[in-house]
Amino acid sequence: MRMKRIVNTNIRFDLNREDDRRAYEYLRHMDRTKYKSYTRAVVAALNESFSRQEKMQADPFLETREKEDRFLARVLDTVKEGIRQGMSGIQLTAPSPPAQTKAMPDDSGTDQDNYEIAEAFLKDLGL
Repeated sequence: MRMKRIVNTNIRFDLNREDDRRAYEYLRHMDRTKYKSYTRAVVAALNESFSRQEKMQADPFLETREKEDRFLARVLDTVKEGIRQGMSGIQLTAPSPPAQTKAMPDDSGTDQDNYEIAEAFLKDLGL
């Protein structure tokens, strides 16, 4: 049988100190569905904080890469949304060749090739 090992400690907040006051406010207004008690919130915060400090010591550029990743994700989401809005109401079908027109030679490929490239691009974007 496993015996419970519990340590009890007190935390004091000096509400005249900005950091203490903010920490206390976080605890007072924490999401009770996420954290069932002050203990669970404090344990999560301490573990996250000290774990992050260890990661930053091991990899000083971690924060910069994380910021870049978040920025790129936002750019991609914005592009996807813009394409979605621009494509709403447009039905993608392979273009039919124009009636009785002479195709002009160019290096960009056929209309069908261009359509397939556009379709592959939209598919890669998840649209």
